[in-house]
Amino acid sequence: MSSKLDQLKSMTVVVADTGDIEAIQAFQPTDCTTNPTLILKAAQMPAYAHLVDEAVQWGRAQGGDQAAVVAGVCDRLAVTFGTELSRIVPGRVSTEVDADLSFNTAASVAKGRAIIADYQSRGVGRERVLIKLASTWEGIRAAEILEAEGINCNLTLLFCLAQAAAAAEAGAFLISPFVGRILDWHAKAEGRTFAADEDPGVLSVRAIYAYYKRHGYNTVVMGASFRNQGEIESLAGCDRLTIAPALLDSLAKDQGTLVRQLDAATAAKQGGDKLASDEASFRFALNEDAMATEKLAEGIRSFAKDLRSLRAMVQTKLA
Repeated sequence: MSSKLDQLKSMTVVVADTGDIEAIQAFQPTDCTTNPTLILKAAQMPAYAHLVDEAVQWGRAQGGDQAAVVAGVCDRLAVTFGTELSRIVPGRVSTEVDADLSFNTAASVAKGRAIIADYQSRGVGRERVLIKLASTWEGIRAAEILEAEGINCNLTLLFCLAQAAAAAEAGAFLISPFVGRILDWHAKAEGRTFAADEDPGVLSVRAIYAYYKRHGYNTVVMGASFRNQGEIESLAGCDRLTIAPALLDSLAKDQGTLVRQLDAATAAKQGGDKLASDEASFRFALNEDAMATEKLAEGIRSFAKDLRSLRAMVQTKLA
């Protein structure tokens, strides 16, 4: 019998959640996605020192404000890793806009355009790239503008249906609901463990998937941030799932039977009524959801912290 990973690939597009090029080569996913945390981790690995050195050398040749040079090197490093990844996967590479721009629509749009331009200068077309933006109101509006220009977006740090509904109305190409982080919040708040079929993160993604299918949205649902293999198996059949190397390895070694859990026809009969998509309704719905409010803020802080660490590393190397 084929492995559960192979079975999963037959019903769901599998995406590698890593910046580790060797891991992607080993598991052969269709797409791959990175974030500031993953880029920071990859940049500290000896195997990729040459990529860091190239970006730093480029930075030393630039003039102007030191902070701008450091930020430019970090952007270049992210695109450098993405370019290397694009040579391995047949599909798309997601590259994230700076977390400290999560509440600045204009700056996020400018950064997204700059990332695409850098990719194109290296021979990687925009059809191979997804611009990752936080699922704030401002990030969703940035995605709306970029999508209108033919730049596809991945709305990340997504924790509730209100965010998902607004992203779909904005025409986002893809969303990344964070299954594991939703579970983390509920496990702490309720002081208990959850079986896979009652996992709050799994149930959230199933609800979003059903909502999209019922209302005919084309936005792709890509479950992310998994804590265990059971969560992944409970979402088999979802449009896409982005999975870290350790869990890809676990699935590859498992020879059991994987049962499809989601399909569009069944889900379309289960989705809820359409939500209001104006700013006031979005902000109120998000505010009513303590988990989503807290995890969104925490996620932005965490990515911003790792981005600062990456910038500090680059500044040290430039010096």
